[in-house]
Amino acid sequence: MAANELLFLPLGGLGGIGKNCTVLEYEGEILVIDVGIEFPSEEMFGVDVVIPDFGYLVENQERIRGIVVTHGHEDHIGGLPFLLDRISAPVYATPLTRGLIEVKLNAEQLRRAQLQTILAGQTARMGQFEVTPFHVNHSIPDAVGLAIRTPAGLVVHTGDFKIDHTPVEGEPADLGQLARLSAEGVLLLLSDSTNAETPGYTLSESRLRDTFERVFAHADGRIIVATFASLLSRIQMVIETAAAYGRKVAVAGRSMEQNTAIAQRLGYLHWPADTQVPLSAVNDLPDEQVVIIATGSQGEINSALARMASGRFREVRIREGDTVLISAKAIPGNETAIHRNVDNLFRRGADVVYGPPAGLHVSGHAAQEELKFILNLLRPVYFVPVHGAYRMLVHHARLAHELGMPPENVFVLDNGDRLYLSLEGAHLGEPIPAEGVMVDGDTVGDVGPSILRDRLTLAQDGVVVAKVAVDGRTGKVARQPEIVAHGFVYLPEAAELIDAANAEVVQVVEAYQGGSQGYDANQMSLIVERRLGSFFRSQTGRNPVIVAVVSVV
Repeated sequence: MAANELLFLPLGGLGGIGKNCTVLEYEGEILVIDVGIEFPSEEMFGVDVVIPDFGYLVENQERIRGIVVTHGHEDHIGGLPFLLDRISAPVYATPLTRGLIEVKLNAEQLRRAQLQTILAGQTARMGQFEVTPFHVNHSIPDAVGLAIRTPAGLVVHTGDFKIDHTPVEGEPADLGQLARLSAEGVLLLLSDSTNAETPGYTLSESRLRDTFERVFAHADGRIIVATFASLLSRIQMVIETAAAYGRKVAVAGRSMEQNTAIAQRLGYLHWPADTQVPLSAVNDLPDEQVVIIATGSQGEINSALARMASGRFREVRIREGDTVLISAKAIPGNETAIHRNVDNLFRRGADVVYGPPAGLHVSGHAAQEELKFILNLLRPVYFVPVHGAYRMLVHHARLAHELGMPPENVFVLDNGDRLYLSLEGAHLGEPIPAEGVMVDGDTVGDVGPSILRDRLTLAQDGVVVAKVAVDGRTGKVARQPEIVAHGFVYLPEAAELIDAANAEVVQVVEAYQGGSQGYDANQMSLIVERRLGSFFRSQTGRNPVIVAVVSVV
């Protein structure tokens, strides 16, 4: 790294949705922006979340001067507990974001975080980096972009944003501050690409108010609204609409209870007098006076709405006359789970209002015209689209090209790519490994491609376990092998197949001669697994996972 060069190194957030994590480095000092998670795709059986590969940060932790968080969504804060298990560094966040971080961390992680509150317009010095957050609109309060001054030049990171002139919560985005940054001169712009494929402008959150009022005006029974627990402006709108129609409001779902409590304590959520009631009280109220705000807009199996839909939620039973509003856009991959919930809700007699035609959701991300406005306003020397699938990054880069930015100054990158920048020029360096790390229960990084392949095979073809006892003196099978199958064949109806498999096992075991070191049970287990794999493939056309246990008696 040459003198006066700034390193941009994305550890997450490029080429996919989630696990946002960006590294800026100057003269050996490191600034980290966001530490998020990504939710697993359908083929990641058993995986809870995916986090960035923190290897680079762990190896260089003594050089980290600060971690700055742009807002409180899981794809920006969810990875902090995992990183803070391994390093200590000061974490800077706005008040609501800090509150949401605090409840995620245990006592040791809190000590390691050295949490610092930072406000929009307030500047914090972090080694070579001078960081000034500026207010942006997003689907959660207290979201900020970042102006980062370095000796190499000014970096502007938009965070997740849209330009909302009539927001439900707070003020419009601070475009005046962006104009001042433009006058200062921007070396590098990092801008949210989530809606880079969407023409036009993103609608204001306030446009939903008429939709909610229309539904509330016509609903005779209970109203249940499912949305993201972090969509606090949406939750505020539901509360205010409920109060206007004389309804009481309860919340359902652990994350919904937690987030609304934090937001209320910090002054980001306001309840009109006598509106809030505990969930346990809703069954004592007339149906026309009840609103429940619940988790489960994405069909999550253990969410409040999913348990209501399947009849597993003790406090609330869906019944004829209920109106359920799903106020969220389906995250790609969640459509099947969402539709299953909708079907179950209809089966129980509810009227379900969902999908784009319902008009119950607007995005929290800027569409193409807003993205072009930011590019035109800031006029950066270099531009890197961030936060989005690869196609989104490409579309965002094309917008920059249309506005006249030289193609050689626009970089569509992958996680792990190293980009070195200065006013003299920019160039790519040797990339580092930056594959996502899968978290499964309490284990981090133990699940890899080979395990996922096994889990896929288990899901598709099942497992067969063969237990074989061998007489160590004669090399003969001591007793009939025991074969157990799960998810492969129904044993009572596959007796002939299992008998033939047993014969294969006996044949291969008794043909084994061993080696100079004597009978090797481990080697014999591998031989049995291969033989049974070939046998079942030839007989059934399927490839179950084979586990052979050979013991010498």
